[in-house]
Amino acid sequence: MSAVSTPAPPVDLTPGRPTLLADSSTLIWRGLARWRRDPGPLIASLGFNILIVLMFAYLFGGAMRVPGGGSYREFLMPGMFVMTMVFGISLTTIAVAEDLERGVTDRLRSMPVSLLAPLAARAVADMLFALVTLAVLLLTGLAIGWRAHGGVGATLAAVGLILLLRFAVIWVGIFLGLVTRGQTAVVAVQTLEFPLGFLSNAFVAPSTMPAWLGTVAAWNPLSATVGATRELFGNPGWGGDSWAAQHYQWLAVLWPLVLVAIFLPLSVARYRRLTG
Repeated sequence: MSAVSTPAPPVDLTPGRPTLLADSSTLIWRGLARWRRDPGPLIASLGFNILIVLMFAYLFGGAMRVPGGGSYREFLMPGMFVMTMVFGISLTTIAVAEDLERGVTDRLRSMPVSLLAPLAARAVADMLFALVTLAVLLLTGLAIGWRAHGGVGATLAAVGLILLLRFAVIWVGIFLGLVTRGQTAVVAVQTLEFPLGFLSNAFVAPSTMPAWLGTVAAWNPLSATVGATRELFGNPGWGGDSWAAQHYQWLAVLWPLVLVAIFLPLSVARYRRLTG
């Protein structure tokens, strides 16, 4: 008597559903491969940041008065750390806009790719770039005499606040890249980075500005991160009697969360309309 054979289970030939994690990982590697093939923009950005630090440290430093008579370079570096994070807005905007103009976004929408994977991959790739940038600037600061005096825990907290701000402005850049068109719009975004950075406490005390402008500078999200990191690094700062100046560490957490809460949903909604 022959044995009864059990039928083999049917083979599922339907393609798997796209997953956010897997698709994002693939697109992150795409971004890293692009840096490897064309490292010019990465090197130029790092070189520009180092050049700005050296200019302020050696050209303008002699004309600056440091609060309490402390080291100007220790006063300078927290502001430079934050400024370079903000300068990344245009890099994100350009990358997103180029994908739109070159049809990369259209190709992705025609493939079984998770809808949010391109945005998540862009955010992660830009955070990796921010880590490299911040590491280079930390080494540059150490080379010119900057030191962190707040201990290991406080130093790590300061680095975390800087990267939190970068994560927030990444989503600002993603949104701008999705809504801007043409090189003129991108140049406008780049032009706005400097007023945003200098209208803060990074280089000038808000108390020395006209009252209304000083209030704007004190409540600038950059001022919160600069003020908080100066305290955590144990570096000299402007101080101030305003409510914002007295609560910079809280605001350095609150402002980035607010920016993410606004621009992440806006970016997702805009991207859905583009790919709908």
